[in-house]
Amino acid sequence: ALQDILGEEDEQDRVPLQTLKLLGESQELRALLLNPHLRQLLLTLDQAPDKSSLLRRFMQEPLFVEFADCCLSIVEPPEKENVLPE
Repeated sequence: ALQDILGEEDEQDRVPLQTLKLLGESQELRALLLNPHLRQLLLTLDQAPDKSSLLRRFMQEPLFVEFADCCLSIVEPPEKENVLPE
């Protein structure tokens, strides 16, 4: 079971399932995923035996960074106090 694998220190890095479902509802994220280059990057990463070194390389790709930023903004929205007034 997942609970058996993760230690308490890993618990703080987990994203609740309810929050992960928001990724599927994001139109911005869906639009990004229409890009065939991004889809190929994600497939390559998923199938890579050494994901950590490949991820470091992909973090230099503007399209991948845009994807990662979009995902992070959905699961961990910026706090209102840090947002500049419009």
